Amino acid sequence: MRIREFTESDWSQVWPIVEDVITAGETFPYDPAWPAQVVHDVWVERPPGHTVVAEDGGRILGTAKMGANRPGPGSHVATASFMVAADTRDRGVGRALAEYALGWARRRGFAAMQFNAVVETNEVAVELYRRLGFTVVGTVPEAFTHPSLGRVGLHVMHRPL
Repeated sequence: MRIREFTESDWSQVWPIVEDVITAGETFPYDPAWPAQVVHDVWVERPPGHTVVAEDGGRILGTAKMGANRPGPGSHVATASFMVAADTRDRGVGRALAEYALGWARRRGFAAMQFNAVVETNEVAVELYRRLGFTVVGTVPEAFTHPSLGRVGLHVMHRPL
C-alpha cells in the first residue's frame, strides 16, 4: 500500500468510499443528501490543504484530507479526516493515513493536530487516535444523531506535534 496525493481521476474510486461512510451515518457528520459534487468540494482540499489516497495495485483503499484547523490565529493547529473502504478495514489503512497526516503536519510546522468531531461511539477510530497520542479534550453531548443509537457525543481530540 502506498499513500499518494489525490488526483481528479481518483474521484471515481474515492466517491463510493465517501458515499458509503456518509450513507451509513454512523461515523461522519456529513449530510447524506449532499450530491457527489458538493461532497467533492468539501472533501478535496485546496492548497495549502492536502488530500491523499491509500492505494494498492491501482485500487484505492482509503482517503484522507488535512489542513489548518482554523484560519488566522488558529492556523498553527492542523486537522485531518479519514475514510476507509468497508472491505479493507482492519488492514492498517486508517492508521497509515493518520500517520501520514501527522507527518505532513509536522513537516509543515504545525504545533498540534486536532480532530473536531470524532463520534464517541466510533470506538475503532477513538482507540486508534489514542494509540497515536491523541487525548479527548472535550465531548459535545448529543451533538451527533446516530442512526441506531440516537444522539451521541462528539469528541474533540488533540495532540501536540
